[in-house]
Amino acid sequence: MAHLGALNMQIATTVGAMMMALLVIFVRLRASARPTTARKIMIPPIAMSTGFLMFLSPQTHIPLLWALVAFLTGVVLFSYPLIKTSKFHIVDGKVYLKRSKSFIFILLGLLVLRMLLHGYVEHYVSIPQTGAIFFILAFGMILPWRLAMLYQYLKLQSVKD
Repeated sequence: MAHLGALNMQIATTVGAMMMALLVIFVRLRASARPTTARKIMIPPIAMSTGFLMFLSPQTHIPLLWALVAFLTGVVLFSYPLIKTSKFHIVDGKVYLKRSKSFIFILLGLLVLRMLLHGYVEHYVSIPQTGAIFFILAFGMILPWRLAMLYQYLKLQSVKD
């Protein structure tokens, strides 16, 4: 019976990850229709950082080396395609995010890769620890991506002014 609970947890996390990916795609497509600001760029990693509160629960504790590897994997492998597909342009004196045709495919590819890795990793650690590892990986992906976007935005702002 415990196996059934783990299977339901796996299905729930998979569906949740897919829903989050679709939400990101939807938000990203809508964001390109409105001017952006430094605040809009940095809110996602700041808001996501509250997820580190999960580590107050002992079930999510992982070795520091695992956390470092997960973070660096997010930084090195996952953020790069997002950084490359996030560009800005100026329209009527306002900065807009350019729509990238490849962004959706890159995001879906990253989701598939994450799902494959998730299935592999959870054979070796508990489901809460797997969640913790992939949260750190996602944070490692989002933080440099958003910092790169902020750098591009500020650079365009200084040219515009």
